[in-house]
Amino acid sequence: MGSILCLETSSRVCSVAIGCDGQILACNESEKENAHSSALTALVDRSLQQAGTGLSGIDAIAISMGPGSYTGLRIGVATAKGFCYSLDKPLISVPTLKSLALGIREYLEIKSPSNQFIPDYPVRESKDFALNTYLICPMLDARRMEVYCAVYDQSLNEIFPVCAQIINSGSFSELLGKNRLVFAGEGALKCKPFLDNNPNSFFPDNFKLSARFLYPLADEKFSRHEYENLAYFEPFYLKDFIAGKPRVKGLKD
Repeated sequence: MGSILCLETSSRVCSVAIGCDGQILACNESEKENAHSSALTALVDRSLQQAGTGLSGIDAIAISMGPGSYTGLRIGVATAKGFCYSLDKPLISVPTLKSLALGIREYLEIKSPSNQFIPDYPVRESKDFALNTYLICPMLDARRMEVYCAVYDQSLNEIFPVCAQIINSGSFSELLGKNRLVFAGEGALKCKPFLDNNPNSFFPDNFKLSARFLYPLADEKFSRHEYENLAYFEPFYLKDFIAGKPRVKGLKD
């Protein structure tokens, strides 16, 4: 097991964590809007201080690879590559939705966090929920009523592939007819009015991405030496970037 610096910039939350020997040593986050470029390196510095190490003591850099915010992903990958080039360290990519699914599973199975870096998410009233079979659907906002989503089982095997999907009252009807389905992530909030009436759906409150969810998956790749090619690695955008027209007063179409 190595010491891994994890960067999560694919959503509204900018998050940095450091893990080593199966433990999270530090985790710092910022929810300030449009501040990833200015917040990321400061969060890295703070996390290194909390972990009692420097960049030279890091064995690998892990990045959330997407899908997610186009700008956020570019900032995260550029920063990670910069660290890797300057320190001669390997780059590890972790699928964003899979890391979020891991965090959701952790919420359901470890309801009483003992680690100071694990947020104390609200506990579901039904105490037996985690004892039953369920599927996990992490969701990230992808504009309007569209979300980036996938469905995983409790072993994080992909049941429904990563996609950009427009959500309505009929979404996931086949899965919900046979399974308990947990929807979480910032994209799930706007989907709740359409899906929450189904008795098999569950929406944990205030659940968000965190760089600490990257660490277990990154550590597995580190042990197998599964590294990215620094020269050619690009984030998984899923959708092409669409630039909006600037609204300049006095200009007409």
